[in-house]
Amino acid sequence: MNQPISLSELDQTPAFCEGIQYFAESLPDIDRLGDAPVLSASNAAIADPSDEKAVYQTLLAADALRYLTLQVTAAKSSGHPGGFASGAEAYAAMVMLGHTNIVTEVGHHAPGFYSAMFMDTSLEEMGIKTVSDMRARFREKHGLLGHLSGAIPGLLAPAGPLGQGEHFAMAGALLYPDKLFPVTIGDGGLGEPYIMSAFQHFNTAYPKATNFLPILLWNGYSQEHHSMVSTWDNERMLDYWHAHGFQHVYLINAKDFDDANQPGEYVDSTKFSWERRMAFTGFLLKAASVAAEHALNGEMTAIIVKQLKGSGVHATGAKSHNLYAHHTLESEDVKSGLQRRALPPRAWRLVRENFRHAGGGPAAKTVVTEFERPLPDLGQLPLTEFEPGKENKVPTTAFGEIVAAVGKRDKSFIVTNADGNEASSMANINKALTIRHPTADDLYFQGPGGQVYEPLNEDACAGLAVGVALFGGRSLWASYESFAINGLPIWQTVTQAMAELRHKTPSAITLFTAGALEQGRNGWTHQRPEIEAYFAAMMRNGNVYPLFPVDANMIQAAYDWALGQSNKGIVITASKTPLPVRTTLKQARQAIEEGAIVLRETAGRNKVVFAVTGDMVLLPVFEAAQQLEAQGVGVRIVAIVNPRRLYRPSDVAWNTCSEPDGKFMSRAQFDKLFHGDVLLGVTGGPGAMLEPLMLRSAVPTRDVFCWKRGETTASPNQLFDFNAMNAQAMADRALELLG
Repeated sequence: MNQPISLSELDQTPAFCEGIQYFAESLPDIDRLGDAPVLSASNAAIADPSDEKAVYQTLLAADALRYLTLQVTAAKSSGHPGGFASGAEAYAAMVMLGHTNIVTEVGHHAPGFYSAMFMDTSLEEMGIKTVSDMRARFREKHGLLGHLSGAIPGLLAPAGPLGQGEHFAMAGALLYPDKLFPVTIGDGGLGEPYIMSAFQHFNTAYPKATNFLPILLWNGYSQEHHSMVSTWDNERMLDYWHAHGFQHVYLINAKDFDDANQPGEYVDSTKFSWERRMAFTGFLLKAASVAAEHALNGEMTAIIVKQLKGSGVHATGAKSHNLYAHHTLESEDVKSGLQRRALPPRAWRLVRENFRHAGGGPAAKTVVTEFERPLPDLGQLPLTEFEPGKENKVPTTAFGEIVAAVGKRDKSFIVTNADGNEASSMANINKALTIRHPTADDLYFQGPGGQVYEPLNEDACAGLAVGVALFGGRSLWASYESFAINGLPIWQTVTQAMAELRHKTPSAITLFTAGALEQGRNGWTHQRPEIEAYFAAMMRNGNVYPLFPVDANMIQAAYDWALGQSNKGIVITASKTPLPVRTTLKQARQAIEEGAIVLRETAGRNKVVFAVTGDMVLLPVFEAAQQLEAQGVGVRIVAIVNPRRLYRPSDVAWNTCSEPDGKFMSRAQFDKLFHGDVLLGVTGGPGAMLEPLMLRSAVPTRDVFCWKRGETTASPNQLFDFNAMNAQAMADRALELLG
């Protein structure tokens, strides 16, 4: 316990408070319970949650967070104060208990999280030292963006779309078993069922990794209306969590402490008498302490805080969710909200001292994602070189052998897959690393200690894989191209966050297989190569790299390259069908690094250049080339392996990335590869992937062959025919353009 300091010193306004508009004269019991902070350099967490001083100062912290949340959002007439306000006591309790590795599923809680980072001094690393600074930088460029970002000092992960934050908490639990990862969840987002299914599947697969702690803020409202679970009674909500594998669920209901006779099931604790506010906060602090202990000791645990949305700010219910232009620091609702939450200078000083010592120091200096996590050295990976021109090889099977080697050398490495590795000709991954499942069965290569995580939900697959990568571990998300779209939002969120991080972390690597051309019998439900347009757009971000290896050698080189990259999103798209081997490993490595490679060139009158992304689509291209060559036309086939390299530097935001990669194909090299009398861009996916090619090409006679739509067919050739991208169509178009 810190030694008390003089009252005169305590009551001086701290410099960081510059910009706070309203101060209270005093608070009940502040002389007795606020004479010294309960945390210090030698005391990073509350030792006794029933200690009256600890409860009192936790309550002060909750109100400080509410005040700052409202003041900074109102300063810009923009932002979301209401959701965080309903659980401010819970956040404060976690900090005071020393558990500061906190993530959220709710991007709208951003101003509350920023307020916490301000109070513990983390934001000083951004030059935000006073409340005035914070007000000025909120929702501004190079400041505090409207939704959470891991680029903000002390914050572990981004938060935007609902249903993502729990994956970061679970990834943290896997990689850092001695830490607790609380995750706040809004009851508006609880309507997304995959939040709970993800928890349940994770616990089934990793029953000992319980060191994450969901905190449901059950406040009765969503963004613009009542939440879909607002009609549930307490028993039903408890049953819901128990049914999803949680052994301990602590419901802290503000209604049980209300002495203000508020109507309805959801009430505002800030309207209670001070005595009842202390009782509510004390009960919550004790529950949080016990819950944290359970979670850290192998028992699935959750906390539910039932309190009205907007408690303690300018409005309640859904009306507290968002600020609009008429909400200013001078509007009566905001002014009265700030005045109700005003604290005396002594309280601000206490909260600052407690927060900057909680958990061992400011979050910017202590949370796990502020450090580069050590990784085991993979050494020289066992790449197998297949001889070009000999027998056909399955690219994904060759890839699987390297994945298996990575998993054996890095025991924290995980592979996630929803539709089955075996279905993608990668049973070798399952055989080597084992599907993680409570039932051991050698026939299916499954057992409780496996490294292959297989929830039948692409959101859960992508979420855990990218969460592990963001938090410093190696992972691979393997998916059917057809279904991957369901997991892409969190992959995109994380790759964007990686572009902003202040330290290195392994890249978020994916493999998409069983492409449209291999799924004829399944029909259009399994033929969705349009997903490539998503990545085509993301290439301009600066740290996203779609790779299109052409054979079994190149896919190994692609994965080897990806493993050596940091802070990138790398997408490898390949077939599970035996295909010709067209390159050596040396050529493959060069193609990935430089962006493209010539696979075939013949002399003749004129020159038709085929510029191709993909592997199976090369089959009709080579056939078209033979038809043209038979008529004396010269042909060059160029595989575009790494299309990001084909852009001009000014096309891509590469220099804004934390691990910038400014390598782009030179004009001379581009012309050497792609100049001809006719240029035909060919892709098995959408034409968008050929944008860098068409953007830079000066060939006036050019065209694109790309995917149009799926259909039920018996063979890839029938799909080529249906999409007018067969060999005959390509050869005819080349001749037409030659005139």
